[in-house]
Amino acid sequence: MPHPPPIVQRASLHTSKILTLAGTQDTTATFAEHEELKSILRAGLGQFEIQSVCEVQARRAPFPVFPILTASIGSSDPQAPVVGFFGGIHGLERIGTQVILHYMRALLFRLEWDELLHQQLQKVRLVFMPIVNPGGMWAHKRANPNGVDLMRNAPQRSEGRVPFLAGGQTISSLLPWYCGRPGAPMQAESAALLAVVSEQLASHPFSLALDCHSGYGFDDSIWFPYAKTRRMMAHLPEMFALKTMLEQSHPHHSYSFEPQSNQYLLHGDLWDHAYDTSPAGHVFLPMTLELGSWLWIRKNPRQLFSRHGMFNPIKAHRIKRVLRRHADLLDFLTRAAFAAPRWLPPEERRAELQQLAMAYWRPRRVV
Repeated sequence: MPHPPPIVQRASLHTSKILTLAGTQDTTATFAEHEELKSILRAGLGQFEIQSVCEVQARRAPFPVFPILTASIGSSDPQAPVVGFFGGIHGLERIGTQVILHYMRALLFRLEWDELLHQQLQKVRLVFMPIVNPGGMWAHKRANPNGVDLMRNAPQRSEGRVPFLAGGQTISSLLPWYCGRPGAPMQAESAALLAVVSEQLASHPFSLALDCHSGYGFDDSIWFPYAKTRRMMAHLPEMFALKTMLEQSHPHHSYSFEPQSNQYLLHGDLWDHAYDTSPAGHVFLPMTLELGSWLWIRKNPRQLFSRHGMFNPIKAHRIKRVLRRHADLLDFLTRAAFAAPRWLPPEERRAELQQLAMAYWRPRRVV
């Protein structure tokens, strides 16, 4: 039978809709992270502002339709700083979504007693989009239901040589890292993410974004634009100041912090596109958290025989450790946004920080 087309829409999600979503009993048309998100949203009714920004439909029976949900909390001032947390762009990388859901759940519990958190949320806004690719996550695939790698789906092309296939390819959706058909509109999930960034983050004078992934290397990395070029981003001084503040406040953290181009170039990076289209005069600092899944494989080589195990910790104690370990980073970014006027470099210091950052992040030879 022919595959039904994807359904795309944007609408506010009312309480009755949340309760209906949370009450589904069809286990073939859902997955654990989706159910956990709905449980958190049901518990957070009255706290979170919830929206369905898009709906997508799976491409195999029972052809479930999944809403792509966002939850926001905090100041409604259009001048307030904003932090966005994103996950699940790649359907196989479930641990990134789990990190965000863990933080959302903890946030709700803290709201019951944490007076400082309430004061913080009066001046900063948090936006959560933990499952950008529900169709891929349900199907246990990296790509979305159309076979497109969403992280290579933006229209821009790399200015240099990219790794074969892995840097993005337009040959076929049957091969991994498919960018989509040249000249075609972006996928619904990609367009939804960029719309959320444009309307709810980059429209504010200052905003941060953290996109949680896994599957590259033995170490945890924080990458920032660009992925399309070895040129440095315009807000390099601000990013260097943020990195320095992270090192000073968490001196024993284990993240490498660098432009993605220091590792490899690729076509169609969504965060490159979001950054390049952000309003002039606004400071928008997008970052990708790349959890090093090779470490989990080294400790448990049998994970190599599972697609799920190649990108996620399997053993329960490792999952708990990962969730604990990265909560501090999400909290740090929230506090950094709240205190942005205290650390953003004034104009007279930007040239000095630019030189320091250029020396520290001197471009390396890419693959």
